[in-house]
Amino acid sequence: MALTDIVVKSAKPQDKPYKLTDGDGMYLLVTATGKYWRLDYRYLGKRKTLAIGVYPTITLADARDRRYEARKSLANSVDPSESKVSARKEAIRNASITFELIAREWHQKNTVKWSAKNTVRTLSLFERCIFPFIGKLPIADIKPFELLETIQRIEKRGNVQTAHRAMMNCGQIFRYAMATDRASKDISFVLRGSLTPIVEKHHASIQDPNKIGHLLRDIDAYEGLFVTKCALKLAPLFFVRPGELRQAEWSEFNLDEAEWKIPAEKMKMKSVHIVPLSNQALEIIKELKNHTGHVKYLFPGLRSSDRPMSDNTVNAALRRLGYDKDQMSGHGFRSMASTILHEQGWPHDAIERQLAHAERNKISAAYNYADYLPKRKEMMQKWADYLDELKCGEV
Repeated sequence: MALTDIVVKSAKPQDKPYKLTDGDGMYLLVTATGKYWRLDYRYLGKRKTLAIGVYPTITLADARDRRYEARKSLANSVDPSESKVSARKEAIRNASITFELIAREWHQKNTVKWSAKNTVRTLSLFERCIFPFIGKLPIADIKPFELLETIQRIEKRGNVQTAHRAMMNCGQIFRYAMATDRASKDISFVLRGSLTPIVEKHHASIQDPNKIGHLLRDIDAYEGLFVTKCALKLAPLFFVRPGELRQAEWSEFNLDEAEWKIPAEKMKMKSVHIVPLSNQALEIIKELKNHTGHVKYLFPGLRSSDRPMSDNTVNAALRRLGYDKDQMSGHGFRSMASTILHEQGWPHDAIERQLAHAERNKISAAYNYADYLPKRKEMMQKWADYLDELKCGEV
């Protein structure tokens, strides 16, 4: 006879444990310590008992649902007791596989291809902004809203670009967890479009020929440190990225070949880059060598010659010359050169290769740092000549 809620609720412990059967192998075991749902069944000819749960946490209706599931497993030749043990082991395993555990593992694997700066920056971002909020959670249990709330904390501080980078990295971590069978989905995918879009900021740059001439004359009249003045004079001739300029080393220069070969690890595109040296650039470099040729960097720092000058030196010098951040920046020399060289009709590919941000065709061969080199040498000399004409007011 099937049990009722009233019978189950009113069952009292006796001198010895006893059973109240509900049919189909299930019963309520009543003891002095509590009431327990059990299911007797046979699997592969052996009698076994499945612990269903404790009353009243597991109600009569709940117990019947679990009996149904167990019987369905038996019909599919699956032992419900073994399934329960496996599910428990899986739950324990998942609880130990936290987001932080996977993130650190992913980070360690990627350090071989990242720069030292990016390696430190990425881990620092996670330790400061991600791990304190979702780091201890099992990665398989993290909900999209939990990840979004974490990333939005970064966004609300005004660091929109950092928030997007964090979201991208989190997506990579979830996909790594999927690949290693420790997560079933990348929850960052459903969060696309949930962050404030990044508004691209263009670097301040002077592109009017008359104003460029005025800037070059101001640079010639700069009264600050000689090394800084040389950096200012070489910036428009090289139009490399500010970080590449300030970290230039004497060992990278071949004055006989009139070339500066920047190692791949210093380049954003991670490819060797050649800067042909115009006659004007060579003249400045030879003069600079008398001052800093005995140390590692062309532009050593003030406090230590073992380190390059500060990343803000060129911009600070431009401010000293009277050019504010909305008028000109160290990075702006690249935009200046790109715009005018295109206007002058130089080949687009030669300009892009010289700027070191040419698009890579996935099907084509690896980027060749010597692409268009003869044309680039010609272009760099003509560019230097043109700047001299602007400085003299001849254009």
